[in-house]
Amino acid sequence: MLRTSPVRTRNRVAGIVLTAALAASVAACSSPGTSSTDVTLWGISSDQEEILDPSLTDWNDANTDAPIEATYFEGEAYKTKIRTAIGAGAAPTLIYNKGGGVLESYVDAGKVVDLSEAFADSPDRFLPFALDPVTVDGALYAVPMKAVAPVVMYYNKDVLSSVGLTPPATWDELLDAVPVLNKAGIAPFALAGGSKWPELMWQEYLVDRIGGPEVFDAILAGEEDAWSHPAVLEANTMIQDLVDAGGFADGFASVTTDSSADAALLYTGKAAMLLQGTWVNSTFRSQAPEFAENSLGYATFPAVDGGAGDVANIVGNPTSYFSVSADASAEQQEQAIAYLKDGLWDEGFVDRLITANQVPPLAGIETTIAESDDADFSGLVYQLISDAPNFQMSWDQALAPAEAQALLTNLDRLFTLTITPEEFSEAMSESATQ
Repeated sequence: MLRTSPVRTRNRVAGIVLTAALAASVAACSSPGTSSTDVTLWGISSDQEEILDPSLTDWNDANTDAPIEATYFEGEAYKTKIRTAIGAGAAPTLIYNKGGGVLESYVDAGKVVDLSEAFADSPDRFLPFALDPVTVDGALYAVPMKAVAPVVMYYNKDVLSSVGLTPPATWDELLDAVPVLNKAGIAPFALAGGSKWPELMWQEYLVDRIGGPEVFDAILAGEEDAWSHPAVLEANTMIQDLVDAGGFADGFASVTTDSSADAALLYTGKAAMLLQGTWVNSTFRSQAPEFAENSLGYATFPAVDGGAGDVANIVGNPTSYFSVSADASAEQQEQAIAYLKDGLWDEGFVDRLITANQVPPLAGIETTIAESDDADFSGLVYQLISDAPNFQMSWDQALAPAEAQALLTNLDRLFTLTITPEEFSEAMSESATQ
């Protein structure tokens, strides 16, 4: 049975402060369009837009009296836009989010609708882990709207073969591969350290492999000294050992994901492996289709000898979500919920996700996945998410926003060797109490 990690339940004081701040904002700036029947939706551009828009077109054609108007933003721009809009009581009717700590802050402030009753008749449609990050105190506040995105180990088959290596199954094998690859003039791992969050994938997996999911559960629950758990200290020491050994491509601290520079290092043969989310598979297929077809391999994160964590555990983003704004009119809320129930997850939407080499978080689609064009990759991902004893949501999404930002800042310092593992834990313990 899949064990899912709980949504953050601490920092209620922060939620109360946010509620007061939002209330002041609403008083100063009323929500525009709340008297209208038009439903608005904000989302992320690129693949979401391409896959979601046909669903909205079909829905609008059938519901001309209450159409849904979509606006898309780039990822970082969206974070600022939505925070400002929610604070001003001017949020779109359908709010894109990734669940976790950010969504809980919306719940604490009374800014999103409880969807438990609306979706009470369809609890088994989604795989269980997909609803955990959006369930707060037993109530459902969002529903999936995108593919599942665990983190996997990509590798260049040709590069590894050229030096007589196979994908590492254990951490010791991973360390042994580093000098072999460096001697051949190949970076063992590509890493977009300039974006910070890709570094987190290493920490998440190592902490889980060493100490099991209970370690982050304690952090999420705000337990005293949780950031100083021996598994955190050991994982961070292992990360710095890997940096010291030359495990990452030169200049990794300035590489970003904006131009898919980390993926390019892999498909050009300059790096042997890359730890990244499943969304990068589409990057390989669009930017380097021949490489993706013939030379791209994927594996799970290695085991750590003596670790308490199950090697089948995975980390990443269970999926992305839509919530319904509590500031919308009753009619807008009704139409938005109707779309989420009856319009979003239709056959066409599911087909478009699978055609784009993405795996929906739906139960019972094994046959559909097996018949897809990218069955090897999609089949691996579906097996991973179906068999995982625990699917840990990305820490920067699970934690409250302020602590998540502190995490990325201190993690960057850890990877660049400007703080020690002990100093990392001290800094994070301090951020958790603020």
